[in-house]
Amino acid sequence: MQGEFSLKRCLNIPTIYGNTTGLKKGVIQSLERIYRRRIPPNHLITPELCKYIASLSYDIKRQIGIIANREGNITHVIVGDFNSVFIPSLEDYKIGRSPLRRLRFIHTHLTDDGLNKEDLTDLALLRFDILCAVTIREGIPHKVHYAYLMPHGSDSTYEIVSKDFYQLDINFKSFIDDLESQMQRQIVLSRSPDKESAILVGADVLPKYVIEESIEELRQLAESAGVEVLDTTTQRLKEINPKYLLGEGKLNEIIINAMQKGATLLIFDRELSPSQARAIADKTELKVIDRTQLILDIFARRAHSRDGKVQVELAQLKYMLPRLTGKGTAMSRLMGGIGGRGPGEMKLEIDRRRIRERITRLEEELKTLTAARLQRKKKRIDYGIPIISIVGYTNAGKSTLLNALTKSDTFVEDKMFATLDTATRRLRFPREREAIITDTVGFIRDLPSDLMAAFKATLEELNDAHLLIHLVDISNPLFHQHIQSVNGILKDLGLDKKPTLLVFNKIDLINNQEVQYICSRYGGIGISANNKETLLPLLTEVEGLLWQDLKERID
Repeated sequence: MQGEFSLKRCLNIPTIYGNTTGLKKGVIQSLERIYRRRIPPNHLITPELCKYIASLSYDIKRQIGIIANREGNITHVIVGDFNSVFIPSLEDYKIGRSPLRRLRFIHTHLTDDGLNKEDLTDLALLRFDILCAVTIREGIPHKVHYAYLMPHGSDSTYEIVSKDFYQLDINFKSFIDDLESQMQRQIVLSRSPDKESAILVGADVLPKYVIEESIEELRQLAESAGVEVLDTTTQRLKEINPKYLLGEGKLNEIIINAMQKGATLLIFDRELSPSQARAIADKTELKVIDRTQLILDIFARRAHSRDGKVQVELAQLKYMLPRLTGKGTAMSRLMGGIGGRGPGEMKLEIDRRRIRERITRLEEELKTLTAARLQRKKKRIDYGIPIISIVGYTNAGKSTLLNALTKSDTFVEDKMFATLDTATRRLRFPREREAIITDTVGFIRDLPSDLMAAFKATLEELNDAHLLIHLVDISNPLFHQHIQSVNGILKDLGLDKKPTLLVFNKIDLINNQEVQYICSRYGGIGISANNKETLLPLLTEVEGLLWQDLKERID
């Protein structure tokens, strides 16, 4: 039907939306005549048009709705049933940078009831300038109930006004210009100018405390990506909704909250299926991404070496391929225009082929880069220098430790995934012994499978290490889960049998008694990478383990 409606609009034939089954030809012609009406800029609706719609609605015993733009032109005429009217897609009328859609929605109520919950949800979700219900008595308008959204920071989401039809005196143009100015002002005041702003959503069948811990990590990831977090919401689900992940009612609440606060982005704390991402995006004009894509975005920003850039792009393309579709706007928002909105099947097939070809080229380049790494590895083996690799959860302080041990200046930042490219330095011990020490990309729980596969070639270098330093941020309340996540990844890589030294970093941020207890419980060493005086016990332990291991191999 949408194709037919589009054709009618092209031919300038009035389209009556909704169910016209059972309506007489004369009624349909009367409805089509509404398109010829124009509402003056200062009027919400003219008395003549309101009476005309009320009379028609009363005669056919169905609600009738109209949608008009700021210029007063009628864009939609809709027929509902006795109790409701269904608003069609408004994808041709984007919100854009405006806080409102620049459309008003006016419809009839065949009873004396004012605006209901469904009306107010439509107002908030669709961002109408004003949503109005006209009640009818004996075929003529009786009361006018209208509602409008309030600026961010107001005590309520919307304001409702009820008036007798003959006392309706609102100057629509002045009112809506003033309201929109207030909304724009509040958005500017409450939002950083150069940042995307997001609502974070955590929804899962896991225990509530696990969901809340995970959403806090998502907040850190978002901030690491330069996103301003406006709010978070969590919900423990009885079961996963295959269409929206969570219930439609809860999703509506989230979207309304996002729009009210001026958010540009919804970030979900779990990987969304392609169909879920499309369905959620179809309900809103916000960008919708999941945890996996957020991590991929951070990796894309932080990768500087050719190795890193190739591996990240490969992971992004493999993530994108099954999500490339020709329906809706999900991909145009999600993928920055790849696939476009509503392209033909031929265009989609071209896009898919190009992505597959690019994946093949990147995989070939990755093999070349891997061969170069193997060459460098052979040289290190020939020199007989032992290798130490620092591993750990993201933001544990691996680069800071590398700098402190080797007096180097590897990039350091207090953000998740600040370092993606492997850094290799020489480490001198007090007995004039030398070792190669490398800093690796940080780990994280549920590391995206495509990313894990892409970085496998880099992580395989850990196989060459004679000793792993597993660095843990002792000040993080979730350090126990971080240890488990890192151990799980090492096991997946077949490195769980490798000699490993557990080292707790940032001991200066908690009390000494707690440090001693944790180190004793886990059999680890406590250090502060920012205080070189704490590193001597670590160097002594590393030297002992390293040359004892090498001696045992020689023997």
